[in-house]
Amino acid sequence: MTTVERNMFPAWFDRLQVKYMNPVVRHLAPYLPGFAVIEHRGRKSGREFATPVNAFRGNGKLVVAMGHGRTDWIRNLLAADGGSTRTAFRRYRLTNPRVIARGEAGSDLPFAARLAGRNLPLFVADILPE
Repeated sequence: MTTVERNMFPAWFDRLQVKYMNPVVRHLAPYLPGFAVIEHRGRKSGREFATPVNAFRGNGKLVVAMGHGRTDWIRNLLAADGGSTRTAFRRYRLTNPRVIARGEAGSDLPFAARLAGRNLPLFVADILPE
């Protein structure tokens, strides 16, 4: 993990979020603007996971700013070469997952994602309807 992919939050906040906030937000995220639920399978365990994220969608892409660094869900999607997401009452297949370094976001990404990409690396995946 490079220094630009490190977590910008303290460890206690990550634990609080994973243990208490994510279980609640996971059920609301598909219906809230700017949120999505990433569905992925564990690299080692094979277990199914659903992770709520703040996401930008546009131009056939789903973009997530990597404020928490290279998390397990990102590693899982990269290893599996994709997954799926639920957002705005729809389900999409995620293909061609990749990480874009800080400051290298192209004009093909949504404007808000390009702004976030100035200071953070971005997770980007192409989306296709299921």
